[in-house]
Amino acid sequence: MGTKKYEMSTNSPPIACTIAGTDSGGNAGLGADLATFAAHCVHGVFAVTVVTAQNTTGIAGVETLNGDFVGSQLDALAADFSIGATKTGLLFSVSAIEAVAARVATLGTTVIDPVLVTSNGVPMLADEVPQAYIDLLFPHADVITPNVAEAALLTGVDIIDETSAVEAGRRLRSMGPGVVVITGLLLGDESIDTIVDSSGDRYSRRSRVQTNNVLGTGCSLSAATTALLASGWTIDDAIDAAAGFVHAGLQSGATWKLGAGRGPIDHFVPTAPLEDRRV
Repeated sequence: MGTKKYEMSTNSPPIACTIAGTDSGGNAGLGADLATFAAHCVHGVFAVTVVTAQNTTGIAGVETLNGDFVGSQLDALAADFSIGATKTGLLFSVSAIEAVAARVATLGTTVIDPVLVTSNGVPMLADEVPQAYIDLLFPHADVITPNVAEAALLTGVDIIDETSAVEAGRRLRSMGPGVVVITGLLLGDESIDTIVDSSGDRYSRRSRVQTNNVLGTGCSLSAATTALLASGWTIDDAIDAAAGFVHAGLQSGATWKLGAGRGPIDHFVPTAPLEDRRV
């Protein structure tokens, strides 16, 4: 279980927000985000952008909420909560992106996970949505966490190795975000995250986990980063600890059978204790 990061009798937990869609199977989206927040002993609040009829085998239906109502949810949260950090997941439309961008000053540290492609790497949104991310959200983002397919879509770079991943990361960082994390470069037995920030380029390498339970890995990584930032961790430490959390979850949940298709990672693995952060 996660390590408690506050004393129940004297202090309140940090607050993190997710702006994303639902996965009725509980594998990705808001379900994965809130499970990850809880694993890190952070109180989660949220704004819903899309409601799906979904399980481990696929999506059967989608209902979208308009940007004005997404904005109304965020206004209600900002009026009552002191939000330490916020992540975005599936925003789905330009109007939702506009609503988030208009309120970014109320959302704390921002982690943008640009959900733009299916799990098979196929673009799933209108052509204007990626450009809206670039124009409206990336200039305000402290961290962005695209996967390889999303980074390729946003930059036009064919990411096949570490060199091309760094090229894509540098192009993305020129669009405004403070830190770029390109996730999920699979080379041999390694899974590599490429990190580009003001200090240069680096890689986070971990052994590749052989499992079918990979739904929501990107959601969980960005959510763990957000939870740790809300708890006061530095960005570098939050990114590294979040990657470790997801890797541990992949290992622990590798043999789970929660449905007929692909399942989630194990969100109940231990998290890094508060004293490990360096601030």
